[in-house]
Amino acid sequence: MPGRVLVVDDLLPNLKLFEAKLAAEYYDVDLAQNGEMALARAHAHPPDIVLLDIMMPGMDGYEVCRRLKSDPETAHIPVVMVTALSDSVERVRALEAGADDFLTKPINDLALFARVRSLTRLKMMLDELRLREQTISDFGGGAAAPLPLDESGDNARVLVVDDSEIERDFLADRLKRTHSVSAVGTATEALDLARTAGFDLIVINLLIESFDPLRLCSQLRAIDETRQTPILVIVGHDDVERMAKALDLGVNDYLMMPLDVNELGARVRTQVRRKRYQDRLRQNYQRSIALAATDGLTGLYNRRYLSAHLHRMFMRAGNDGRPLAVLMLDIDRFKQLNDTYGHDAGDRVLQAIADRMSRHVRGVDLVARYGGEEFVMVLPDSDHRSAHEVAERVRAVISGQPIVIDDEGTKVTVTASLGGAQRIPADQDADDMLRRADQALYRAKAAGRDCFIFDRPT
Repeated sequence: MPGRVLVVDDLLPNLKLFEAKLAAEYYDVDLAQNGEMALARAHAHPPDIVLLDIMMPGMDGYEVCRRLKSDPETAHIPVVMVTALSDSVERVRALEAGADDFLTKPINDLALFARVRSLTRLKMMLDELRLREQTISDFGGGAAAPLPLDESGDNARVLVVDDSEIERDFLADRLKRTHSVSAVGTATEALDLARTAGFDLIVINLLIESFDPLRLCSQLRAIDETRQTPILVIVGHDDVERMAKALDLGVNDYLMMPLDVNELGARVRTQVRRKRYQDRLRQNYQRSIALAATDGLTGLYNRRYLSAHLHRMFMRAGNDGRPLAVLMLDIDRFKQLNDTYGHDAGDRVLQAIADRMSRHVRGVDLVARYGGEEFVMVLPDSDHRSAHEVAERVRAVISGQPIVIDDEGTKVTVTASLGGAQRIPADQDADDMLRRADQALYRAKAAGRDCFIFDRPT
């Protein structure tokens, strides 16, 4: 899983040392000797993680970090501050500047590589979400706007796990000042509550003795409901091996004893901000999927989605040897209706017919608006007999009840013509099957409308 690491330090020997260590672990390494160069490199060749020295002439590491995190194009890149300063004030200052972690020189290689691996995994996941959002934007789902990490990180739902009542209460009391906190003392309680409560962060003390806290971390990562929930662990002083193991299990961050309450608050806010950022990316992606795949007027799937999905269903039917049928429906004399009553009335007719079609097919069937007044129904595991039943049922329900077309209650009776086709060996692709259904639809129109004709190739 090695990725690209940008190392920023004003001292060339430090740069070369980091380059040698990271290259030995198969990372691609980019180097910068000052803040301006670092910002330029981060934009020109976006890294998966930045190792950033704090004490540099001109623009120091704090300012570089703030600029990276305030820029929507680089806000998602993890930053690890590296310095010889070791007091808690500097750690908190680095975290408040937006840093994801803080490593003190001389750097422990085990701690370094564990943190790089953990944050690189996180960055790659965020890149995938951002790429999906951009793909949906290109697909027609609206512009993909970069999202800055601008959340306050407050008012989060936090779960504290510690078997010591004293330590548990201490952590809960400190976090309750800005968050909603639940506290439990056993792994069973933690798992049960985490599955249902939708926490923004889980804090676990790895000094627990009554059960294995690392196993709990692993279990939380294996459960769908908590797979993406950030986990912050508390480890013993200089217990690097346990910290590294936790990070490799998927833990997001750690805090070493003795506990500094200001650093605890800063790390909690960092994780909450990132969780909300990820949630926003996922929500934007899901919302864009809906916009790109559905017809805005009827709420049915649109033609673009139909084309992609029908192709997959066609291939699966061929591989599995199962029947597949399609129905094409066209509203009779729809132009005349629009000319007589107006386009608003036409829109209401389209919406009503879409609703009736959706309510009279199976859950596995796909209903899509093909364009204008044409619709398509895809019926998996259906031969010509079952397709005929569906077509006649839909045709009858459309013509059987008038449609209200305005606020005054004006009603019109509408009919529809349908054509159908079943997948046959001669079909090269789904378009062939759809084309035959369309030809059958035209024959139904020519036969007097308000009827169904199924294509039966000789």
